Amino acid sequence: MISTFLNHQWKSFWRSRNKGSSIIVQIILGLFMLYLLAVAIGVGFLMPVLLEKTLPKVNLIEAFNGLILYYFMLDIAMRIQLQELPTLSIVPYLHLKIKRKTIVNFLNVRALINFFNFLPLFIFLPFVFTRIYSFYGAGTLAGYVCAILSLTIFNNFLILYVKRKSINNIAYFGIILLAVFVLMGLDYYHIVSIRSLSNTLFRGIALHPYLSIILAAIAFTMFRLNSAFLSANLYTEELGSKEQKKVSTDYAFLNRFGKVGELAALELKLILRHKRSRTAFFMSILFLLYGFIFYKEKLIANNEFGKMLFAAVFMTGITLVNYGQFMFAWQSAHFDGLLVNKIDHRDFIKAKYLLFTLSSTIITILSSFYVVISYKILFIHLAAYFFNIGFGATLVLYIATFNRKRLDITKSASFNWQGVGATQWILAFPLLLLPFVIYVPFGMMNQPYWGLLALGIFGLTALLLRNFFINIIVKRFEKEKYKIAEGFRE
Repeated sequence: MISTFLNHQWKSFWRSRNKGSSIIVQIILGLFMLYLLAVAIGVGFLMPVLLEKTLPKVNLIEAFNGLILYYFMLDIAMRIQLQELPTLSIVPYLHLKIKRKTIVNFLNVRALINFFNFLPLFIFLPFVFTRIYSFYGAGTLAGYVCAILSLTIFNNFLILYVKRKSINNIAYFGIILLAVFVLMGLDYYHIVSIRSLSNTLFRGIALHPYLSIILAAIAFTMFRLNSAFLSANLYTEELGSKEQKKVSTDYAFLNRFGKVGELAALELKLILRHKRSRTAFFMSILFLLYGFIFYKEKLIANNEFGKMLFAAVFMTGITLVNYGQFMFAWQSAHFDGLLVNKIDHRDFIKAKYLLFTLSSTIITILSSFYVVISYKILFIHLAAYFFNIGFGATLVLYIATFNRKRLDITKSASFNWQGVGATQWILAFPLLLLPFVIYVPFGMMNQPYWGLLALGIFGLTALLLRNFFINIIVKRFEKEKYKIAEGFRE
């Protein structure tokens, strides 16, 4: 039956309407994955050299042991963004004499054939087969291989379980993200050392290889948990009963904005109830950690704000980038209905502005934790915030009137280029480059604070002129709405 399922999926792919674009996407993804695989192989065979250069004072095996858990923690963060759920259109098979276990087994086998499951094998096993084997022997070699495979399988099925549970309850997604953030934060501030924990664990496995069975048991438990969840949610009666439990969600705080607030509340429901929009929205929170890459003590001490400005503009305006780049296309499935309803186009545009302003405000408040690094970062974030809600939101909505590519918001965002076109590239340049154009003259005159002030004033000026810009966008929207609607029907 598994071979039959694979045969049916193969036919489904070649008979689909979008097979041309799908083939192109698969080729691009294949080349990208081959590149990453080559990098992983290179890292695996050059591991001793890399460890000696990065940690010259640490014993080679100890350095390697400390790296393993660190990798798998980052692996969780990558998988939760990029790993796809293995899917099968099961409804046509449910009335046939096919065991539930067979369908579940197929989905589990599909889940194991995943790019992320091969990376750790190429990264860690070369070192294990050369250095660990020669130093400890065959027993320890088996223990390390078992442990690395177990951690890989655990991460694989953990993310699948979280994503499946998150379809009905986003709290699962939030919990796993929060756990990763907390661990990374504790490690960054040297409260808990992931490297020390990893070294302790694998030093124990090196001395007592049978301890790896504990990790294997944990991985198997995660596998069984996934299988049980899939088995309990296969039949149409069970799926139908869940769909009938409608939850009425009201955002009372938006009611004060009248009709604009009602439209904003409707779009917020659309965001939270669909896979791609929800992923784009919650990915904004993940990018709050972006500052740790750019915010360096030396740059802050020398007031080199220009080198940190990109991170500030990107983080405080991440919803403009992630969600705003596909503006209007999020509603492509019911765009015709919006046009025939008695909806004031001015209110429709103002509702978008309201969502952008609220999301940027929340992100900016959340990012205030960077004050623990330096209070100066708050000034950079404040200037970037005013730029984004003033000029950035206006630019996004104006560029959106050129976007005519349909978007399926029920599909995953990972490696999904549906709806991507020239407008996304046009949007990126002024949104991310203009802050530097404003700041650089002041930076060259060694007046960094005046540069931030100029950027903030530019954003505030655009904010005060919002009604003027709304009129321009509404006129443009009314002129192009039928062409946009025609594009969304394709």
